[in-house]
Amino acid sequence: MLVRLGVLSVLVVAVLAGCGGQGQGSSDEPADPGGSGDQTESQGSGGQTELTEGGTPTHEDTGTPEIEDASGEATSAQAGPVRVQTSVVATGLEAPWGLAFLPTGEAFVTERDSARLLSVDAAGNVEELQTLPAGGRGEGGLLGIALSPDYETDGLIYAYYSTNEDNRVVRFRLGENPEPVFTGIPVNSYHDGGRIAFGPDGMLYVGTGDAGDTSTSQDLNSVAGKILRITPEGRVPQDNPFPNNPVYSYGHRNVQGLAWDAGGRLYASEFGQDIYDEVNRIEPGGNYGWPEVEGEGGGKRYIDPIATYSPTSEASPSGAEILIDGAIPQWEGDFFMAGLRGQRLFRLDLDERGNVVEREEFLRGEAGRLRHVEQAPDGSLWVLTSNRDGRGNPIPDDDRILRLGPASG
Repeated sequence: MLVRLGVLSVLVVAVLAGCGGQGQGSSDEPADPGGSGDQTESQGSGGQTELTEGGTPTHEDTGTPEIEDASGEATSAQAGPVRVQTSVVATGLEAPWGLAFLPTGEAFVTERDSARLLSVDAAGNVEELQTLPAGGRGEGGLLGIALSPDYETDGLIYAYYSTNEDNRVVRFRLGENPEPVFTGIPVNSYHDGGRIAFGPDGMLYVGTGDAGDTSTSQDLNSVAGKILRITPEGRVPQDNPFPNNPVYSYGHRNVQGLAWDAGGRLYASEFGQDIYDEVNRIEPGGNYGWPEVEGEGGGKRYIDPIATYSPTSEASPSGAEILIDGAIPQWEGDFFMAGLRGQRLFRLDLDERGNVVEREEFLRGEAGRLRHVEQAPDGSLWVLTSNRDGRGNPIPDDDRILRLGPASG
């Protein structure tokens, strides 16, 4: 059963894009990238608060007060701000990484290290469906998941996972062996990318990492350090920005989140190295600068991020989502990003042109490392923790799925 845990505490932060300060390389990676991949990184500022019913605060409003219409009457919750509550959907998971919702409201969840595919419903019931033949080490394993745009008729599930030879995208129906769709993505114990998502155009977008070889990100003959765009069958669409090439954008270090706004614009979250983590608005054929540029300052040759986080230990961004037709009106159209070392959920308020006008943080110090955020069919946000990935400080209930939705009562 879903457990109510109190209202989401809100912390508004005045962080300017491009603020200075040098930190450790930001990544879900060992402190020494040339090492074995088994070292653990520091957990970051603060620990984790075990969410329980005892001592939870009373409901608080987020956003502005209720809006009045022309008659002076307060509008409904759908038209104005609602109180936001954090609750736990499921517990006892092991390093969950990817999340995809079925039309029924049930979710498929991948576990990176166990290679298990799970189903989770809104009541918190967890069922193991099958194990996929994923390999890899460190940041490799069973990573992203996406459902076919025609899932209700074809039943196809897409997954991104590591093998001893490569990272690859596969597809399968429940209980069946996976069929390779796109292979040959460079693999390492770090910078494996892994996020996949179908765009509004029906094409499959794939975020990859540089796999430790920074030279590949600027090489259009390599699929490392890129966002790829392929057909559901794994072929190159005719309207890709580079002829006969799956590359959609390049100059990336390690893409971890993909999200589209209501206008069909693509945004991506990306690990930085020394100073800046990034959120980028993706343009077809765009060059985002790595390894020549980190953060802003790329000039005409490279595209600057729309937001940066510094020092890099404050974020370590992972999965991302934009709330569209959601259940929290004051967050409609906003960009959300899970933070690993930063141990918080980041919100970027975007204007109609896709520029950042406000920043906010949630769950800081409450749930530990956060891996992904995804909008549920009911318009709430589900958030995956990542405290059992070898780099967190898990509590007995970890890993968990949290839900941010309108407060009841």
